[in-house]
Amino acid sequence: MRRLIPYPWMSAALLVLWLLLNQSLEPAHLLLGACLGIAVPILTRNLQPLGYPRLTKPVAFARLMGMALVEIVRSCFNVSRIILFAKADKVNSQFIKIPLDMRDPYGLAMLSCLINTTPGTVWVEILEEKHELVLHVFDLHDAQWWIDTIKERYEKPLIEIFE
Repeated sequence: MRRLIPYPWMSAALLVLWLLLNQSLEPAHLLLGACLGIAVPILTRNLQPLGYPRLTKPVAFARLMGMALVEIVRSCFNVSRIILFAKADKVNSQFIKIPLDMRDPYGLAMLSCLINTTPGTVWVEILEEKHELVLHVFDLHDAQWWIDTIKERYEKPLIEIFE
């Protein structure tokens, strides 16, 4: 069974995504979604040099996603307030460097997704020589707060989940 469906959660997610995109539960869509759910992970298996990541700590992952959702909503309001009401010369856009301990490529990809979905922040690059993240912050007031936030709220749980 593992040879036919090597990544059952990925297959199920693809089937659900296919059905949601088509907004239909017709048998043809169910069959095509199931075929895609089985074929895509098998065909892309060699593109994943480390294999698909396994979710070994679902509670930590759910806690991280909940915290990230709260942070995203809070940032939406803050960035909207700045754009609508702050004077342009009062906005302090800056680049900061954040030293990273995490080396796992899936953890780094997840960290990138979390940072880039939060309004007001953009992941710019990782400086290889020191393994530092260069982050652009729309309105920076305290660089140390950002460093502590990224390391404690995001990197620490991601290390727990992926390593």
